[in-house]
Amino acid sequence: MPERSTIVIHPAAVVHPDARIAPGCRIGPHAVIDAHVELGEACDVGPLVHLTGHTCIGARNRFHAGAVVGDAPQDFKYDGRATRLRIGDDNVFREHVTVHRSNKTSEDTVIGNGNFLMAGSHVGHNCEIGNHNIIANGALLAGHVHLADRVFVSGTCIVHQSCRIGRLALMQGGSAISTDLPPFCISRGTNGLAGLNTIGLRRAGIEAADRLLLRRAYHRLFRSRLPRQAAIAAAREEFAGVALISELIDFVASTRRGICRNTGSRIGSPEGPGGED
Repeated sequence: MPERSTIVIHPAAVVHPDARIAPGCRIGPHAVIDAHVELGEACDVGPLVHLTGHTCIGARNRFHAGAVVGDAPQDFKYDGRATRLRIGDDNVFREHVTVHRSNKTSEDTVIGNGNFLMAGSHVGHNCEIGNHNIIANGALLAGHVHLADRVFVSGTCIVHQSCRIGRLALMQGGSAISTDLPPFCISRGTNGLAGLNTIGLRRAGIEAADRLLLRRAYHRLFRSRLPRQAAIAAAREEFAGVALISELIDFVASTRRGICRNTGSRIGSPEGPGGED
């Protein structure tokens, strides 16, 4: 363990002597850090936080009061083996966030870089969370969920186990999915699609011309009333060589759980909630 002169640990904290704490970390009162935890440089661990399990944490992560990170999976099949959780850099875990390690040694639960997990949200075992995602208050991600990058999961959303959510997708508050949510799209209600995440696309620097192509591809894939494979084939032919469209089509084509279905436009908006240009 590094010299404690480079680390600030409140006297009421409990840090196992085998835990690996990097320089610049601050550990608050009544925090508990168990033996197999590795904490990267300049992390801030707030009061009553519990870091446990075989958990490897990168640099500059912040854990607010009451967060529990690395505990055992909520899975009856889990047999107590030393499974793992890996966390990248610059993430924020707000009050009472829970993140569970994986349920088997062949896979890890993984959280990338720059994610913001708001109060009371949950990330289940074997999830793979990419970079720069927002998981809002009370949102629940079951086991084996895959989140790409720059996804916004709004408050109290529910994601069924093994679902995928593509890049720059958005879940409206209180929505729930048990099928895959394609990249660039908005979920509404239960397994519904409500158009493109236009605001997210703009903020990500996607040009207007590309947004228009995505709009056309969305219509082809989700509003044409063609069977899925026919819609995929038509979209591949129409938008051959367009990288953004290929990302969308490949996601839809590779689904195992099925894809959220278009639910129609909002009154007064040609593209439903979120709109289009």
